[in-house]
Amino acid sequence: MQSPNQPLVDNRDVAEMVETLAGFGAWGETGVNRLVYTPEWLAAQDQVAAWLAEAGLEVERDAVGNVWGWLRGTDRGKAIVTGSHIDTQKPGGQYDGALGVVAAIAAVKALKETYGTPRQTIGVVSLCEEEASRFARTNFWGSRAVVGAIVAGEADKLRAIDGPTMAEIMHDLGLDPARIPDAKRDDIAGYIELHIEQGPLLEEQGLPVGIVERITGYKQFWLDVHGQANHAGTTPMDIRRDPMAGAAEIISGVINTAHRMGRPAVTTVGRMTVEPNGRAVVPERVGFTVDARHPNEEQRQLLLERHERLWTEVAERRGLDLQVRVDSDRQPCECDPGLVAALAGAAEAAGIPSMRMNSGAVHDAMQFSAICPVAMLFVRSRNGISHSPDEFTSVEDATAGTEVLARALHAIAY
Repeated sequence: MQSPNQPLVDNRDVAEMVETLAGFGAWGETGVNRLVYTPEWLAAQDQVAAWLAEAGLEVERDAVGNVWGWLRGTDRGKAIVTGSHIDTQKPGGQYDGALGVVAAIAAVKALKETYGTPRQTIGVVSLCEEEASRFARTNFWGSRAVVGAIVAGEADKLRAIDGPTMAEIMHDLGLDPARIPDAKRDDIAGYIELHIEQGPLLEEQGLPVGIVERITGYKQFWLDVHGQANHAGTTPMDIRRDPMAGAAEIISGVINTAHRMGRPAVTTVGRMTVEPNGRAVVPERVGFTVDARHPNEEQRQLLLERHERLWTEVAERRGLDLQVRVDSDRQPCECDPGLVAALAGAAEAAGIPSMRMNSGAVHDAMQFSAICPVAMLFVRSRNGISHSPDEFTSVEDATAGTEVLARALHAIAY
């Protein structure tokens, strides 16, 4: 019988799998450039499938290329599933998404070797295209397929940054876009996703593991501010209709609004276009993104109301035409109390310090919440860095998170 204090997970398994997976699409010394449906991504998914088979799981691939492994239980009801994604930013690091897949394999392998057949079936999944780094508007292609949220004809409309449509690329790989609905599942009882935190809170508190209670809600806008192009030297300041001045005031205002509200409210302006973009020209038009997030729905709405009131007032006062497009809008996602309790109990039993926290980033777990209870487990990120070759999580922290995951799955499935 396994001793309560004896670790289930071998940190060598975690370290070796992280290192091996990072070799598929390696970029520089520590980066990874592994976009969905590229040769590097396909090779990495093949490696995941091989690891699942070596661990004694039944392996399958669905209509969009998600890879599944199943440790069948004596009760052939719905499964508890864990996993994440292996696509990256362009470039990203070795841990975002990939660590969740590695941890899932290592945890289930350890459970099978130690305890044998579970009562409840356990599933491991390696999902495709979470990052939207090759297809800018995919919005969780793999997990949306699982929950049946991809609309008919969508693959024909999505175009990759390198040119082809999603449908064309899928055809080239032997995947049939007409069969995307076949990826929808109704056999999942719950989903747990281990992920690097991608933020500084665990490091601030000196803790290896965080148990997520809520995933942030967000709303993303594109603002077009229209004015009057004119000569930079001959147009008096008091009669200008300058969209750059209006955009600068709006950008400063929305960022300051989130800052004044305090953590965990955040607002980011990360992209901008200027026309005609000349050194000596008052612009005609300035466009930019606004990304506003809060894990509490009431506070999210307050943040959004303040933003919208601000940019409307600025445009009217400066005589500018303003067009606002909403690109995405998602309410916060509550993690399941039962799964959260299982993770907290597992951390306590393993003697691994942890804290309850929110997720400021969005994840595949948010999509799974449409069909089943979900929970997330975070592990510490050095300096809070992610979406970068500089992201780093120590083997010790990665193994601690994997140990908590394994013990939680044991409590649920055995």
